[in-house]
Amino acid sequence: MAYYENVSLEKGMYSAPGKSFTQVLEELDSSENYRGTVLEGLDAYQRQLKRFGIRVSGPGSSSVEKFFQNSSSAALFPEYVARAVAQGLDGEAKAEDIAATVTMIDAMDYRTISAGADGERHDMRPVAETAQLPVTKITTNAGLVKLRKRGRMLVSSYEALRFQKLDLFTVTLRQIGAYIAAAQMGDAVSALMDGDGSKGGIQFVSGGTPNYGDFIGLWGKLSPYRLNTVLAGTKAMQKLLQVEEFKDAQAGMNFQGTGKLCTPLGAKLIHVPGMAEDKIIVLDKSCALEMVKAGGVVTEYDKLIDRQLERAAITVTSGFARIFEGAAAGLDCAAGS
Repeated sequence: MAYYENVSLEKGMYSAPGKSFTQVLEELDSSENYRGTVLEGLDAYQRQLKRFGIRVSGPGSSSVEKFFQNSSSAALFPEYVARAVAQGLDGEAKAEDIAATVTMIDAMDYRTISAGADGERHDMRPVAETAQLPVTKITTNAGLVKLRKRGRMLVSSYEALRFQKLDLFTVTLRQIGAYIAAAQMGDAVSALMDGDGSKGGIQFVSGGTPNYGDFIGLWGKLSPYRLNTVLAGTKAMQKLLQVEEFKDAQAGMNFQGTGKLCTPLGAKLIHVPGMAEDKIIVLDKSCALEMVKAGGVVTEYDKLIDRQLERAAITVTSGFARIFEGAAAGLDCAAGS
């Protein structure tokens, strides 16, 4: 009998400080022990699914009640929920796509750093002998990064879902993840537009219907930072897609073939439905924004195990802080409405 079949599972494994359920499992049943076997490629959690014959997707997907065949298999259910929600979080447009770095913390308070250069950032003159080198100051911000909890309450009865297939239930959970991802993107945009509590919001240039010249101006405004990411709400995105220079044949073929939007000046174009409709933000993704996450997807594991889906919260806690103030700018195209 393989060792993974003897691992003792219980809900207390979810409360290990600073560790996920899968990390606790890996300490008990390391994947390194399965190299060169038919189980290579499965992590410790996936081996437990195999142990109890639970198929979460594909042909022959198990029903929800398969998790609750005994107390040990029931302990796997909250991790299934968390993983399915995480799939929705990892969608096409997520906050990580515009963050220079993602900082994981184990607390609810976090104070980030600020960096700034003395003098003109364009000044690249050589330093004379004995002269002082230009200074980049790094300081701790006076204010804390504002963390927000985003999530949904999962309300259902076990009787209503027990015979439903897991692959169908996964679709619902992925949508919860997609909702959280959209809320996080809104928080990131808010940190850029309105400030993060330590730094103010970005400067917007007034304009009408966006044109190629507007983007050339924004490109110059960001210099020496790079314009590699563009954020726009629905109305602004519709205007942007009408810019003649962005409607070349190759861009059209790419959109029709892959669904990917054309990219002004080689930047990644991200549609943010909840963003102010007449605003366009450009930024250098590599140094504009820090994302702070207090852990991953959190489930009320005790309710999911003991009460079998009855009113269980699914949440993610995150916040955003600006890094270099000049690494983002905006265009207000309301005048062309």
